[in-house]
Amino acid sequence: MQQSTRVIIISIVIVLIVLGGWYLIANHNKTNNGHTAASSSNSTMNMSNNNSSNSHTQSSVATNAVTIQNFAFSPTDISIKAGTSVTWTNKDSVTHTVTETDGQTGPNSSDVSPNGTYTFTFTKAGTYHYHCSIHTEMVGTVTVTG
Repeated sequence: MQQSTRVIIISIVIVLIVLGGWYLIANHNKTNNGHTAASSSNSTMNMSNNNSSNSHTQSSVATNAVTIQNFAFSPTDISIKAGTSVTWTNKDSVTHTVTETDGQTGPNSSDVSPNGTYTFTFTKAGTYHYHCSIHTEMVGTVTVTG
């Protein structure tokens, strides 16, 4: 009887350790605000970044809407006329930003929550590079013509 009691106690301790580990990992992923999801999709992101660098040699897409999804801006490169507003819509399950990279007067959002939007009006011609300041591998370009 004493041996079976030990086996039961050891089994309970093992179950508690496994459940505690699962709980810690689940909470870490929640508080990490999606950073784990970003690293688990690194191969996808690297493939996406390689493709986007190729698209820099092609002409930009004429649109004023950018979707944030799968840790990427889509389309990556857009072309608009001066005075046009561009709206970024976050369709990911984590927060992102739209932050101008070159130090110009360009987009500079606060956190864009899931299902949230950010709009910026481009008044001057030029090329504006931007990224997500939380997930810096996310990049995009807006080309503004006069």
